[in-house]
Amino acid sequence: MAKADASGTVVIGQIHGVWGIKGWVKVYSHTEPVTAIFDYQPWLLADGRQLELTDWQRQGNRLVAAIRGLDTPEQAAGLMGQDIHISRDQLPRPEAGSYYWNDLIGLEVVNLQGHRHGVVRKVLATGANDVLEIKSSNSSNILIPFVLDTYIKSVDLDEGRITVDWPVEWLED
Repeated sequence: MAKADASGTVVIGQIHGVWGIKGWVKVYSHTEPVTAIFDYQPWLLADGRQLELTDWQRQGNRLVAAIRGLDTPEQAAGLMGQDIHISRDQLPRPEAGSYYWNDLIGLEVVNLQGHRHGVVRKVLATGANDVLEIKSSNSSNILIPFVLDTYIKSVDLDEGRITVDWPVEWLED
């Protein structure tokens, strides 16, 4: 879902562009469903600014939003490319056995034989299941399906470790 940063905020989307002549912005959402991005207020920017939404809508496949104080396309253009953050404590606690992607990023990945595969770099959404992209010690990337009980044996957020059933023999040379 979302990506965390050191400030205690979570990135839930990005301002993607300008829409229309009244200062509306195009929004890319990392939330599920995508419209849930509008449930979280205020939006925070990395520079400390807070954005207050006054309206939003679906426009075909895209999401667009009106932000208080933005009245022209030129003003809206100043926000292009900005990540949309919210305070981490606004997110509901995940159910047991469920995890926010940002909680998995940075965790060490170790297999059942004790081999350290590397650290989770990112989580990829695929049609069948999510996939962990692990940066290994030799700088290659390892992709492991995030399928609990099959490949993912345990996730210990306190210890910062994911234990996987992914033998070294499965890795490419």
